Amino acid sequence: MTGIKTSGEKNLMLFSGRAHPELAREVAEQLGADLVPTKALDFANGEIYVRYEESVRGADAFVLQSHTAPINQWIMEQLIMIDALKRASVKSITVIMPFYGYARQDKKHLGREPISARLIADLLKTAGADRLMSVDLHTAQIQGFFDGPVDHLFALPLLADYVGGKVDRDRLTIVSPDAGRVRVADQWSDRLGAPLAIIHKRRDPNVANKVMSAEVVGDVKDRVCVLVDDMIDTGGTICAAADALFEQGAADVIVAATHGVLSGPAADRLKNSRASEFVFTNTLPTPGELQMDKVTTLSIAPLIARAIREVFDDGSVTSLFDGAH
Repeated sequence: MTGIKTSGEKNLMLFSGRAHPELAREVAEQLGADLVPTKALDFANGEIYVRYEESVRGADAFVLQSHTAPINQWIMEQLIMIDALKRASVKSITVIMPFYGYARQDKKHLGREPISARLIADLLKTAGADRLMSVDLHTAQIQGFFDGPVDHLFALPLLADYVGGKVDRDRLTIVSPDAGRVRVADQWSDRLGAPLAIIHKRRDPNVANKVMSAEVVGDVKDRVCVLVDDMIDTGGTICAAADALFEQGAADVIVAATHGVLSGPAADRLKNSRASEFVFTNTLPTPGELQMDKVTTLSIAPLIARAIREVFDDGSVTSLFDGAH
């Protein structure tokens, strides 16, 4: 017999940065594990220091950090956490980013632009990541930016089942807020057995988050419209889309999105919107001013915990979504 066998068992260890501790605690609870005690602090000039307070040698490490504001700080902290693990002789490093920062910069629209989503993947690989896990990437091709396994998790079953459980499905119409989301809206349509409508919008190429006009393609009159998107940032686009639906005679509008980025004027826009409910997952922390009656947050922690368990047990992450699409 060649080689040497050891009696050592596999060891799953879960690490969390400081961006979204509530989600990390929920994931740990779902796994039935404790978060590894970590010392993390900022020096006076903004530099980040991280040290783990117990041995991680030989472990399968899962490093959870949600890229919320201030986004650059939390990405840097995650990179430093990965580097610390690599130098402490872990067996493998799986990076969990419920929300993938810079995902909107996934291609060049104009000359002399960066492809920052690719840069993030390169930085993670250089730091020492073996595998990535993320929820509802802005575009599926981002999986190809990382040279290694990428587990792309979907919030659609969670969101669609919630919405489908509280609305008369015969009155539902699924609405894509733009041409780019039609495929996702189509999957919602299949899952809930509802017809599809599309909002055709024209953006101002020179102003970020600015939509110049929107027109509805499809019948929405007297229907309960579910506007579906992957993320809502300032809320301008989605609130304008809701207005366009009401102008076409929609009875009600519910907005469902995986990532509630909710920057700047988002709180006021959501509060003043005619949409009756905004449904998000907790891939990002919900700002305090947005904890209002019309904002519902569903927990993504059970899905992340199940995906971690499948990866650790050499199971199938895909099996989590069999029949979901």
